[in-house]
This record gives sequence, structure tokens and C-alpha cells, in this order.
Amino acid sequence: MAMWPAQLQRHIFAELDSTNAEARRHLEQGAQADAWFMAHSQTAARGRRGRPWHAPAGNFMASLLLKLDMPAAAAAQRSFVAALALHDTLVALTGRGDIFALKWPNDVLARGQKLAGILLETAGTGARVDHLIIGIGVNLAHAPGLDAVEPGAMTPVSLQQASGISVAPEAFLNSLAPNFAQREAQLRDAGFAAIRQSWLERAANLGAPITARLGDRVETGIFETLDENGALLLRSATGTQTIAAADIYF
Repeated sequence: MAMWPAQLQRHIFAELDSTNAEARRHLEQGAQADAWFMAHSQTAARGRRGRPWHAPAGNFMASLLLKLDMPAAAAAQRSFVAALALHDTLVALTGRGDIFALKWPNDVLARGQKLAGILLETAGTGARVDHLIIGIGVNLAHAPGLDAVEPGAMTPVSLQQASGISVAPEAFLNSLAPNFAQREAQLRDAGFAAIRQSWLERAANLGAPITARLGDRVETGIFETLDENGALLLRSATGTQTIAAADIYF
């Protein structure tokens, strides 16, 4: 297993309200160093759009606090970095590269079901970001029941169910942190084009029909590719649309 990245702090808690909230508290207290925050249990976990996130003990719940100085659009590319790092980690720990895929914009699938989610929160001034918090939840041991997910949402699954392999949360973090550092170095050295290509090679439903829910409207078409900034290109009867944010269904 790769070594823990140099100069990267690690904070492990028995219980927190939310690892993203804990990372923000450290930031408000003047923390500057990059750090991971992991909790064995969360009492107020949330996903995208403020939705509750199922967070029982045995699952992976962690957030990475990064110090940055860049436009918001560039900071948002870390969602793809995190997704690739998650995929790298899952394959390394299970040896099952065939069962995992990446779902735009920020989910990881196992056997076509939702295994993990990513939530980005930023801090900065104007259009620039000086700190980024990347929250990650992975259903290692437990998956919520269908009664806990929205109608039409993807069925959740645990890593144990999908692969038959049990992974402890701290072991998962010890693999994820160096994998994220390696993907972050790829972004820095080769640019987003390299990250984009790696993500597309692992994409779920690329070239297939999908439905995008954008606020008060729904668009259906073929998932063609990602543009140079990571937006989804959807080909429909009315032409190709560039979608920067949406809930995707297939």
C-alpha cells in the first residue's frame, strides 16, 4: 500500500455531526494545512442539495480540506479527481475493476448501483476559491433501504454486497489518501484533459440514453462525452446540450 502523503494531516473521530462541518470548523479556527477528517459515525451527514446521507458505523465517512488559490471552475475539477481516486482505491482493495464505474457528476457505482457519493464545498472571495472541502461517503458495510432514497433514485449497494469483501474505514482512508494525492499530481502536471480522459474510460452509460433533471425541466438524450471543463454533453432531438449541473438517471 502507498505511503501516507507527506505534510498531510489526519484526524480520526469516533463520532461527528459531519466531517464536512468539522473541516469547516478547523478552517474557521485558522487551520491552513491540508487534512483528512474521518468519523466512524455521523449524526447529521448530508449529500448533494442538502439531502440526508445514510451514515452508520462501518461505512466510510471522511472529508478532505485543501488549501487552494484558483477560480471556482478549476476547484470544481477536484470532483473528478476524487471520483478517480475512489475508483483506484476500490479496485486496489478488491481486485475487481470490472464492477465499478463513475456516474456523472459525482457518484461511484458498483454493479450498476450507487456505492459512493462526493460533495464539494468551497470557501473564498468572489469567483476565486481559497479552500475546498471534499466530502466522501462510501457504503462499505451497509447500504440504506429503498425507503430511504428518493423515488426514481439509483438503488444503493454496499461494497460488502457488491464484492463480498469487507474493508475497515481506516484501511480505506489509508489507501484513498495516497490515491487522491497521485490523481491531484496528475491534474497539476498533465492538466484536466488527462483527468477527463481517465474519467471517461470509467464512465457509466457513456454513449447510452440518460435523463437529466435540471430544476424544473427534464432532458433525455445520449450521453456523448464531457467537454473540456467537465460539463456533460447530451445529444437529444433538438441538438447537443452542455449541462453543467443536473441529477442524472438511467
